[in-house]
Amino acid sequence: MMPRRLLRALAACALLFVCGGCEQLFDKGSAKSVELADKRAASGDFAAAIRLYESALDGTAKSADVHWKLALIYADKTKSPVDALHHFSRYLELAPSGSHAKEARDYKKEGEQKLLASLTNGSPLTQEDAVKLKNQNLALSKTLADLRAQKNVPPPALSGKKGEIAQKPITSGARTHVVQPGETFATIAAKYCKSKARWKEIQEANFYASEGTVKIKPGMTLMIPQ
Repeated sequence: MMPRRLLRALAACALLFVCGGCEQLFDKGSAKSVELADKRAASGDFAAAIRLYESALDGTAKSADVHWKLALIYADKTKSPVDALHHFSRYLELAPSGSHAKEARDYKKEGEQKLLASLTNGSPLTQEDAVKLKNQNLALSKTLADLRAQKNVPPPALSGKKGEIAQKPITSGARTHVVQPGETFATIAAKYCKSKARWKEIQEANFYASEGTVKIKPGMTLMIPQ
C-alpha cells in the first residue's frame, strides 16, 4: 500500500493537473516588482525573486510572462516540480499561443511524468489508492473554492484610522523586526539588507500598495525580505 504522505502529494499533483486555473493569493504587483525580481534572480537570490514575481501576479494575461519566470525558477533552480507545473499550466492558460508555449508544454509533459514516477516509484496505483486520491482531490477542490472566494474580497486600502495604510498579515516563518524609536525603513534596510536603497522592498512586503512612504511607529512588527 502506498504511504499516506505520497498519497497527499499525488492528490496535490492531480488537483494541479485538473485545476490548472487556480489563482495564487498574492497582492497585485507592478512592473517595478518584476524589474527588481529579475535582478534578484540574476544575482541568485531566488527566494526574494519568487516573492517579488508572485506580488506581480494579477490573474490577467499580462502576467503570463511572470508565471513563465516563476516556472523556470521552480523547475531549474529550486527543484520544486509541483510549483513549476502549476506556473507552466498558468502560463499556457493565459498565453496559449505565447512565445514560450511550446517550451511550456514540453516542460509540463516531462515534469508530470517525472513527478508521478518519483512519487509512485514507478508502480501503478491500486484501486484503493485511486479511491483515496479521488476523495482527497474533492477535499482539495473545496479548499480551492474557499480560497477563490476569499480572493474576490479586495483587501482594504486603509485601516480603521484615517490616512493609515493597512498592514499585511505576518507570514508564518518570516524574518521579523520590531520597530524601535527613531527607526525608518531606510535604517532597517541598512541593518538587514546592507543597503538603505532597499527600503521600498520592506515597505512593499508589509503594506498594501500605496504611493509615497508609509509611516511606521515604534512597536510595529515588520517582515524582513530575505
